[in-house]
Amino acid sequence: MDRGIGIIFRWALVLAMTGVCLRAAEPPTGPPAGSKPGEVLSGGPGTNEIWQGAVGEGFGRAARSLSVEAGASDGLAAFGSRQQHDLALTSLTYGHMLGRVKGQGRWYRGNWEWRVELFGGAQFSPVDEWIVGLTPHLRYNFATGTRVVPFVDGGAGATATGIRGPDLSNIFEFNLQVGLGAHWFFKDNVALTLEVHYMHLSCAGISSPNLGANGVLGTVGLSRFF
Repeated sequence: MDRGIGIIFRWALVLAMTGVCLRAAEPPTGPPAGSKPGEVLSGGPGTNEIWQGAVGEGFGRAARSLSVEAGASDGLAAFGSRQQHDLALTSLTYGHMLGRVKGQGRWYRGNWEWRVELFGGAQFSPVDEWIVGLTPHLRYNFATGTRVVPFVDGGAGATATGIRGPDLSNIFEFNLQVGLGAHWFFKDNVALTLEVHYMHLSCAGISSPNLGANGVLGTVGLSRFF
């Protein structure tokens, strides 16, 4: 348990420090002189559809995204699991905003986003095995007014895997995910995406054993918004 808390703290610290560095290096993004409050600005292909205002001021209601990410997980022999299941995964994700910016004038101002993720890869420890999954997500993107857009995310979906005992028993498993991350928009419609999340695999008692596989996954990738 202590090891799991240490891993989560380490990933969160890396993510936070990275966001601070990126934010310090970002160019000014305020509206140009003479622009009117609330005016939709353009700064690239489809920018007036992506953003509700300037970059970082919140996504437009019809904004969509495609993301490609890759990373690895540090397995946890915790929460019932007997082994540490270390994974290497890649993912392709489609996202669509659910309406306009919420919470105007509040610290939590931002957009809800529906996402669907297709991921696949391998367990490389304690033994080599395969894994693929499909997971719907719900994400909240914070409108910071800068090129760094943090988010929180959660999802639940279906997984097929060759991982077996002592923690899993069936080819079909469910996956549960919860995490946080940030986009850094180095272009108005393209971002470097960093994310860390906790992943749990189990079959909800369909078969036995069902101790579950757990891990903290860190990923990096590119996201294009349109």
